Amino acid sequence: MTDTTIPDIIYTKVDEAPELASASLLPIIRSFADAAGVRIGTRDISLAGRIIAAFSDLLTPEQRQSDDLAALGELVKTPQANVIKLPNISASVPQLVAAIRELQAQGYALPDYTENPQTNSEKDARARYDAIKGSAVNPVLREGNSDRRAAAAVKRYAQANPHRMGAWSPDSKTRVSAMSGGDFFSNERSATLPAASEARIVHVAADGTETVLKDKLSYPAGTVVDATFMSAKALGEFLHAEIARTQEEGTLFSLHLKATMMKVSDPIIFGHAVKAWLKPVFDRYGDELDALGVDPNSGLGDLMARVRGKSEIEDAITEVMAARPPLYMVNSDKGITNLHVPSDVIIDASMPALIRAGGKGWGPDGKEHDAACVIPDSSYAPVYDETIRYFKETGKLDPATCGTVQNIGLMAQKAEEYGSHPTTFEIPADGTVRMVLADGTVLHEHEVSAGDIWRSASTRKAPIEDWVDLAIDRQRAEGCEAIFWLDANRAHDAELIAYVKPLLEVRGVADKFSIMAPREATRQTLETIRAGKTSIAITGNVLRDYLTDLFPILELATSAKMLSIVKLMQGGGLFETGAGGSAPKHVQQLVEENHLRWDSLGEFCALGESLKFLADMQGNEKARLLGEAVDTATQGILDHDRSPSRKVGEPDNRDSHYWFARYWAEALAGQSKDAELARHFAPVAKKLAEAEAAILSELASAQGKPADIGGYYHPDPQKTAAVMRPSATLNAIIG
Repeated sequence: MTDTTIPDIIYTKVDEAPELASASLLPIIRSFADAAGVRIGTRDISLAGRIIAAFSDLLTPEQRQSDDLAALGELVKTPQANVIKLPNISASVPQLVAAIRELQAQGYALPDYTENPQTNSEKDARARYDAIKGSAVNPVLREGNSDRRAAAAVKRYAQANPHRMGAWSPDSKTRVSAMSGGDFFSNERSATLPAASEARIVHVAADGTETVLKDKLSYPAGTVVDATFMSAKALGEFLHAEIARTQEEGTLFSLHLKATMMKVSDPIIFGHAVKAWLKPVFDRYGDELDALGVDPNSGLGDLMARVRGKSEIEDAITEVMAARPPLYMVNSDKGITNLHVPSDVIIDASMPALIRAGGKGWGPDGKEHDAACVIPDSSYAPVYDETIRYFKETGKLDPATCGTVQNIGLMAQKAEEYGSHPTTFEIPADGTVRMVLADGTVLHEHEVSAGDIWRSASTRKAPIEDWVDLAIDRQRAEGCEAIFWLDANRAHDAELIAYVKPLLEVRGVADKFSIMAPREATRQTLETIRAGKTSIAITGNVLRDYLTDLFPILELATSAKMLSIVKLMQGGGLFETGAGGSAPKHVQQLVEENHLRWDSLGEFCALGESLKFLADMQGNEKARLLGEAVDTATQGILDHDRSPSRKVGEPDNRDSHYWFARYWAEALAGQSKDAELARHFAPVAKKLAEAEAAILSELASAQGKPADIGGYYHPDPQKTAAVMRPSATLNAIIG
């Protein structure tokens, strides 16, 4: 069971590479923090931990876990919250199923994930699992709006050591395509509620049968409530046309979605793409595929596994694949395509990587090619389209001279939360979907067909006002260009503009801000940073997610090194460690070669901010000195090139943690504001310096052979600690 007392700082237990890194870094943090009387605790929000907590009633007392995510969800609503939140898995169905199977193999009596639950127990299990899928963690913790930017040390290093950018040619065939109608953008309806109200979502079939899809939704006064749908027919026509167009152009076909965050809608869209890609196979063998349990939403990888040994179907698939354009590849060496797994190609990572590479993606031949980037919904596709158009016209960006884009993101209290908000439905039959208020008023209404994807989201008044005030504070601090990325022609954005303009006027700062549609804002921002200046992008939740990967990947080569602060609305702080995902390939390399290339720079940046925030909240000046010394250590990591290498036999994540501890101790030993702290850390710094050769030798000797961590989703803590802390000398100094 988890310790229920509230530590000064909570460091989240997560998944994959960042959790492995924590096994090495967290003992260092705890040792140093103890000298300032700061208690570091952990709470388990990993995928495996969430599964165990959801089914603790079925497990043995030794296996049970408390619901740490729910507890954190309450803590972030208090002024005492100080949470360092690492990246966690936003689970797709294949990831969820794999985690369940691993836990079952470890002796956890968990029920299976059932695709079509029939019994009450199956339905109960499915409901519990569905609550875990996707980005379930983020909306719970985000009781504040987002302030993301490159830390000064990180930006200076990137300019002094510019990463490689692929060259752009005006003749590049790479392009973005999106639906011109029938998508979420074109069908969106939005309204601001003048008074608090409950609401329900109702489907009325063509024969008059009424089904309540969701009941007892509750909205306070001033809430912006949206509803929209994507036409399955229009989506299918679009996908077939794009496959044919890509074939004619001779480029790679690539589909870019976010099936991890948009956990209901995007896996369905992904499934439509799989069916469109293999349409002749589904047309001919549909019944057999159904009997084999094929779900196109799970991807080509799952489909191929289920038809293995069915030679006639396998031959038909091979024939169709040969007639299609080449697919953008996740791993060309292993034959893993864009359509293999819905969680493999995530738009906010895949599109910036392709753009950074000069519009090139990897093909089945292991070579780079131009690509057709298919982004079905047109809400934010113009951002990527305009970026590609801009670089075709102007050439690549120079990281050595370019400015930076900061972001103020609206996300508090599940603002614009399409992904984890439980109001997305695949429509079962032709008819009408209505959103009906408690007094009977029909707020939104859409005529829909079977298979359409209908969804709703809401954004409350208080988070909107907090978002605008946060933007004003950041613009005042920077004195630079600041743009609200809002499209007056989009229903939802028009409602936000009706909030934003009066707030800017009342606060007397309307002349400091612009309001632009995403396409126009993209070009303006690219022009600004090309000139070496700073721009602040003030965006909604989804666009926040996209831009805080796009611009950092162009500027820094990665989004994992961003300073990400959530100023919680009740006064606490949430310090996110960057948007680098949880890096499954890093885990694979560790297991195979005992080399972890995960870079903990995001953790360093978040730790420094968390300690300084704690000092402000508790008046603990020792904590402030620790935080300032973290910043010095982080600069040392960058200045002396102590970040992990990608190759086995070279310094990895564990080496960088040694150097971080050494630079941190040296900064504290040399500070003049607290003699007690200086005396404490002087011998630590001396020992770390004198033992450099021994420590680095011990760390290096661990590499080059397989590592046993006891599990992927639920590794064994003792085995993981042994792998991630192989230097007895360092461990003895740290304690």
